[in-house]
Amino acid sequence: MLSAILWNPDPIIAHIGPLTLRWYGLLFMSGFVVGTFILSHIYKSEKVSPRWVDVITIYVLLGTVLGARLGHVFFYDWPQYKDNLLSIFKIWEGGLASHGATIGIIFAVWLFSRNNKFDVLWTLDRIVLVVAVGGALIRIGNLMNSEIVGHPTDAPWAFVFPRDYEHLQRSTPDQPVPAGTYVVDYQRLPGAEPTVTARPAGATVTAGSLLAVPRHPTQIYESLFCVFLFVLLYSMWNRTKERTPRGQLFGLFVVLLFSFRFFIEFFKEDQVAFEQGMQFNMGQLLSIPLVFMGLYVLWRAGKNPANPYGYAPRDLAEYEAAEAAAAKK
Repeated sequence: MLSAILWNPDPIIAHIGPLTLRWYGLLFMSGFVVGTFILSHIYKSEKVSPRWVDVITIYVLLGTVLGARLGHVFFYDWPQYKDNLLSIFKIWEGGLASHGATIGIIFAVWLFSRNNKFDVLWTLDRIVLVVAVGGALIRIGNLMNSEIVGHPTDAPWAFVFPRDYEHLQRSTPDQPVPAGTYVVDYQRLPGAEPTVTARPAGATVTAGSLLAVPRHPTQIYESLFCVFLFVLLYSMWNRTKERTPRGQLFGLFVVLLFSFRFFIEFFKEDQVAFEQGMQFNMGQLLSIPLVFMGLYVLWRAGKNPANPYGYAPRDLAEYEAAEAAAAKK
C-alpha cells in the first residue's frame, strides 16, 4: 500500500554554457507567457486593443520581480543583506516573497494605469486572472525545487522530499521511523549542486541517519487553490465582462487568496529561523492586512455611481483598422 510519494527530481533542466536552466525559472516565465494569451482574450472581448497587453506585461514583470525580491529582503532576511546591499541584486541565488510580489504588482498596475489612462481597479480586476495562473505555476516551481514543504503527515498523498536538506530529521534509537520514510545520503560541495541518494528506510537505519519523512505537499495545495481562483474569477468575469463591478474581482481575489494563505501556513514548516515559536508566522502576519484591504475593496465594489465599472481605452477598432491599413501596404 502506498504510504508516501518519493519526490526527488533534479531542479535543473540543463546547463547551457554558463547558464543554468531551472524548472522554477521556466515555470515562473511561463506564467507571463500564458498570461498574455488570457489578457489578450479579455481585452479583445471588452474592445480594448491587445497592444496594451505587451505594455502591462512589462510593468507587471518588473513589479513582480522587484517586489518579490525586496519583500524577501525586508520581510524575511534583512540581517543577512543589511551589511552587503549588493547581494540584494543576486536574484539567481534565490529569495522571493509572494507578499512582496503582490505589493509590487499593485504598484506596477497603478503606475501603468496612471501613465496610460486606465482605471486602476479595472486593470486590477483583469490582471488577477493572470496572477492566479502565474501563482499556480510558481508553486509547481517550488515543488520542483523541493522547497516550502509541509509538516510531517501520515496522509496517503504525502510526499517525501529528500532534497529539502533543512528539514531532514536525524534518527534516534528511541524514535520509530514513520512509514514511507527514506534514508538520505546528502553531500554538498562548495559551489556545486548537492548530490542526493534516497534509500527506503527499511534498508538500513542507524543512529544519526538523515531521514526524509512524509510531508504535506503544500506547494500542490496552493497551486490547486490558484487554479480554483482562476476558474471562479474567470466565470464571474465571463458573465459580466465590461459590466463587472469595479473592484469586485480584485477584492475577491485578495480576500480568498490571503485567507487561504493564512490557513495553509499552519501546515507548513517555518521558512526562516526567527519564525520559530511565533504564534503566527511572517506569511500569516503579512496576509492579515491584505485580507482587510480586499474586504474593503469588495465592500465598495461597483458602488461609485459615477464610475461603477471602471474604464479603459476602447480602442480595438482603431487597432484593427491600423493593422488592416498596414497589411494593404
